[in-house]
Amino acid sequence: MKLLDKVALITGAGRGIGKAIALRFSDEGAEVIVNDIEIARARNVAESLKKLGRQTVAIKADVRSRPEVDQMFEQIEREFGHVDILVNNAGVRRDVIFSEMSEEDWEFVLSVQLKGSFNCARAAQKFMVNQAHGKIINISSPTTASLTKKGQVNFSTANAGLIGFTRALAVELGKYNINVNCIAPDFIDTEMTRQVMRHEGMYLEDLKKFVLAEVPLRRLGTAADVANVALFLASDESSFVSGQVIYVKGGP
Repeated sequence: MKLLDKVALITGAGRGIGKAIALRFSDEGAEVIVNDIEIARARNVAESLKKLGRQTVAIKADVRSRPEVDQMFEQIEREFGHVDILVNNAGVRRDVIFSEMSEEDWEFVLSVQLKGSFNCARAAQKFMVNQAHGKIINISSPTTASLTKKGQVNFSTANAGLIGFTRALAVELGKYNINVNCIAPDFIDTEMTRQVMRHEGMYLEDLKKFVLAEVPLRRLGTAADVANVALFLASDESSFVSGQVIYVKGGP
């Protein structure tokens, strides 16, 4: 098992890509903390992990809130003692054309992805520095994401910032044997993708037609495709990989 006895925190893990990563990590021996702002979703995922015989816990915390993040890590320390892997997966979309985008639309998206990743990485690195090892994996998106053409100023800015955050943090934490990388998925069949499609007045079949015409591998990706890349980055197999952005989108 590639992650045997490792402790992993995955934010936004109640569904979609976060859930797939939680299941993949657990299958490889990790003890997983399932974070989500919707505790019922987190608990459902945690119950699935328990059936695999792993120690796990579901924690409700809004990653935008420094006090809630600190409380989450205090609980992790009490129950697990340390954390080896952090996956900053929590993210949102609120697509609005720029001329109509409110300050709240802007701040909400950036605060979840950028501030949330900052809050969690800052708390996690304290454990990782002390133990002289760790893995931080940020989940971003290609800039600009390919599913829509307009209304992504906030989302694209957040993703660009997260890529810069990844590279700069990799430089700072490298001397402590901490790897920091980013995964940028696109054309992945998730609930969020379907919501975006509905917002654009499209259906899944429309997206599939687009993918068949534009994506070199001629298919939609799955959350499991992303989870497999996350597993590589979380494992010892990626010990000399840091500060990188890996695109999971079926083509260049």
